Formats: sequence, C-alpha cells, structure tokens
Amino acid sequence: MPYFDAASSLPLHPVARQALLAAYEDGWADPARPHREGRRARLLLDAARESAAEAVGCRPDELTFTSSGTRALHAGIAGALAGRARAGRHLLVSAVEHSAVLHAAEAHREAGGTAAEIGVDSGGRVAPDAVAEALREAPGPTALACVQSANHEVGTRQPIGEIAEVCREAGVPLLVDAAQSLAWEPVAGGWSLLAGSAHKWGGPAGVGLLVVRKGTRFAPRPPTDERESGRAPGFENIPAVVAAAAALWEVRAEAAAEAERLRGLVDVIRARVPELVPDVEVVGDARHRLPHVVTFSCLYADGEALLHALDREGFAVSSGSSCTSSTLTPSHVLRAMGVLSEGNVRVSLPPGTAEEDVERFLAVLPGAVASVRERLAAPGPAADGERQDQDLTVDSLGTLCPVPVIELAKAIGRVRLGGVVTVLADDEAASLDIPAWCAMRGQEYVGASGEAGGGTAYRVRRVR
Repeated sequence: MPYFDAASSLPLHPVARQALLAAYEDGWADPARPHREGRRARLLLDAARESAAEAVGCRPDELTFTSSGTRALHAGIAGALAGRARAGRHLLVSAVEHSAVLHAAEAHREAGGTAAEIGVDSGGRVAPDAVAEALREAPGPTALACVQSANHEVGTRQPIGEIAEVCREAGVPLLVDAAQSLAWEPVAGGWSLLAGSAHKWGGPAGVGLLVVRKGTRFAPRPPTDERESGRAPGFENIPAVVAAAAALWEVRAEAAAEAERLRGLVDVIRARVPELVPDVEVVGDARHRLPHVVTFSCLYADGEALLHALDREGFAVSSGSSCTSSTLTPSHVLRAMGVLSEGNVRVSLPPGTAEEDVERFLAVLPGAVASVRERLAAPGPAADGERQDQDLTVDSLGTLCPVPVIELAKAIGRVRLGGVVTVLADDEAASLDIPAWCAMRGQEYVGASGEAGGGTAYRVRRVR
C-alpha cells in the first residue's frame, strides 16, 4: 500500500533501526555517572549530539534533545519569552504555524502576555515586509517571533534568511520550526532558536531537538534539573537519540538527489490533477515549496469520505478539510491562505516513492472524487437549472461542508443574470469555500453578514 503521508510521519529508517538496537546494548546506563557504563553511555550521547548539530548547522552545546518536536517548540517559546521578559511580553507568530506554536501563543495570552499573528499570501508565504510591519505595530516591545521554515500542510517554504535579518535589525530573536525541512537541508540565516522532530525524517517517535544559539537570552521554565542544560528534564533516551541522529545523517546524505526526483513526481501531480478532476484548486506556493508535498482541494467533496475512498484504493493521504477534524473547523492554514478547504487532500511522498505508484494514484483519483460527489448529489461542472426572475435564499443551516456550496451551485443557475443567491450557513468552512467557489466559477461574491439567531448570510451575484 503506497504511503503518501510522509509529512505526518515516516517509518523507522533502516539505519535508525540498526543504531537503535546497537545503542540498547551500550546506552542503557546513566550518562551522568563516572563509571565505565556511564562513560560509555555518555560517549553515545555526545556523539549523537555532535552528529545532529553538524546536520542542523549549530554547535553541539547549543543543541538539546527533547521528548518530542512539540515539547521542543513549547520549551523554546517559553524559555525565550522568560529570558526576555524584561525586554517585552509580546509574541509574534505566523498565521500558518503548527498548532503547537499557536497553543503556546494562547497560553502566553492567558498568562498576561500579548500575541499577534502575521498574515500570509494566498500561497501560504510570509513576506519579510509583513514581519517588519508587525514588529512596528506591536503594542509593546516584541520578545520573540516564530516562523516555520516550511509549512506542514501545503509545503510552502518561508524566506527565513530575509525574515531573520528583519528580526535581527529589530533586536528580536527568531524561533524556527524546522520539522518539515530538516530532512532536506539545514535552515540558513541568522535564526536564534530552532526545533525539529525525529519522526519526520525516519527517526523514532518521542525524540525532538531544540537549538538555542549562543547569545540568545533563554531561561528554562521550572521545574528544571541538571540534564540537557535544564531545558529538557529527565533521563535521556539514549538509544532513541542515537537512532534519531543516525537517521538524520543518512537521509541528508541522499537529500539532494532524492529532492530532485520527488520534485519531478510532484510536478506531474500538480499538472495532471486539475486535468483529470474538474473543479480542483491546487494550493500552496508553486515555486517556493518542499520537494515532496502537493496539496489540492476538490469542490463538492467531503474530505473524510475522500480520504476513505483513497484508502480503499490503497493510498494513505492526509487532509485539512473541516470534515476530517474533530473540531469540525477548517484548517487554520487554509483559512489564513483564504483558499478552498473542502475536499482537501495533502499528498506527501516518502523517499523512494516509485513513479508507477504516482501514476496509479492519478489513475484512481478521478473515480474516488466522482464517487464521493455522487453520494453527495453534487452538481456537474456546468450545472444549470430553470432560470427565474428573482433572487433566491438557500437555507443550509445545520449542514456541514460541502453541503452549503453544493446548494449554492444548484441554485445559481435558477436566478437571472444580476440576481443574488443568499446562502444561510453556520458551518465555519463556508466562509472560505463560498468565496473560493465564486472565484473558481467566475461569480461575484458580494459579502457576508450575521443573521439573527445565529448563522451567516453569504450573498453571491450571478454574473455569467
């Protein structure tokens, strides 16, 4: 079964498996003890740290191993904010950061600090000028800025070097979530803190890394102990750390060649999906992107149903659609980009993906989408109905995506040119999907307003 969800996690790399088993033999003792077994464990830990530091592009004494990438982000943000508490209490984060960063920002607000989000363009990219503007307009001195190196949902790469320079000129440290990009290359630029997660590059789950460059003010949050400079308390999982470092070194050795090969396969997907499936929007920056990720959204499709349909065909993919979420809200990344969220599919190819697997995916995708649309009684690409000389109101209250857009598509052909269809909906995804439908269909999105008793009225004028 082709696994096309590499951005979520990768299976344990064979080199990591070998290193893990070997380290279990010699890495079980306390590395803080001076006896022979402790010294042997310490040698393994130090060697892993040096190897990981070389791959990241930092000094070994700047790198701390944590229990996960999420823990690295939380510890990095909390420690940087505490270290600069006298300088300011304002936190800046991009609107498309991983939820771990957004949760940390919310915790900072609840503790009395302030936080703001930096917007992105429709490709999910953070402009350095937007960072500079956010720093100027902050309600007080900014203690920390957070911008990921590459987005986890759409693959867009961020201009970290330029953003780091903006932050440097403002005297503000920059924390980079590099979980998605570390397998491919070091993060260039003058960043101050960096976080990563081993399971993203074929290391074992439960290992993250946090880098705090020398000169960065940092105060580990209590309770702390003597291990890992107080930044990650607790007994080090030496076998897992050794395996994580070994995997990172191994994948990086083949990264350039594999990136070129996977980029070619992704280019094929990006080009052919809109040809094979009607009413599809490919999202994410077309040029500044990870080599192995492509994301697209399908009108009139339920994201969860589409994932199940592809799973039945033997393909494991991911989605940012609200109908695949326990919260029933669209992905905050897609929301920040202002793009279609319904029927969203993220394909992230693991190293070694065969061309024939991509071809088979493209062969089964049209049928999978069509089957989902048929079950939802979705309109065809050129759906039209009996035209009327009056405006229409469609009541979609209480329904979830993609139903409000399906009902809009069915209604638009029944009003005169210049007529307005008003869609009543209380599904959060409608705020993204109705304007996106208008853009894809060449109709005019008039706007939205709140309705008495809850829900929102979305107005669309027929212009074609």
